[in-house]
Amino acid sequence: MAEIEIKLQRPNVEVLFKPYQAVIGKDFPGYRNHVYRTITYAMHFLNGDLSQEKLVETAFVYHDIGLWTDRELAYLEPSEAVALADNEKFNWGLDPEALRGAIHWHHKILSYKGPHEKVIEACRKADWVDASKGLIRKGLSRSMIKEVEAAFPNLGFHDTLLRLAKDYGGSMLVGGIKVTRGIVKW
Repeated sequence: MAEIEIKLQRPNVEVLFKPYQAVIGKDFPGYRNHVYRTITYAMHFLNGDLSQEKLVETAFVYHDIGLWTDRELAYLEPSEAVALADNEKFNWGLDPEALRGAIHWHHKILSYKGPHEKVIEACRKADWVDASKGLIRKGLSRSMIKEVEAAFPNLGFHDTLLRLAKDYGGSMLVGGIKVTRGIVKW
């Protein structure tokens, strides 16, 4: 397997984040690094296909944003809505179905089959790698994952998710159930 390319700076990502940084607040550094890690993995799964890079970057900036914009544990649809509205408002020209699909299916357990399969599947696999902290590797080597994690440290991102589940759900148990029911797809 080819080496993994790590881009430490992604100007498009920073522009996309700008209007939402205050809403994300203290959780921003951890979420930002999660986004950079997932973009890195997805682009590796896409063999560095630059024609997909803007879509991948945009999908990952927005993929969990409903946690903060809508304060919602079932955040896929709110995240999709914000991404699609901004895509239209700012005339980014991204295929709305590919953008929506990359966000909607990123927690799908089984492989995605359907329109825009290559990019959606790359995003799905990338998020599983990062969400599992590398326990699920989807073909990546441990050393690749460690290299990406060293470039973009966790900064408490997974703890943030647990805190939000408790805060929005009322308890860890209820929040965990709401998250699972609201975002996991078969």
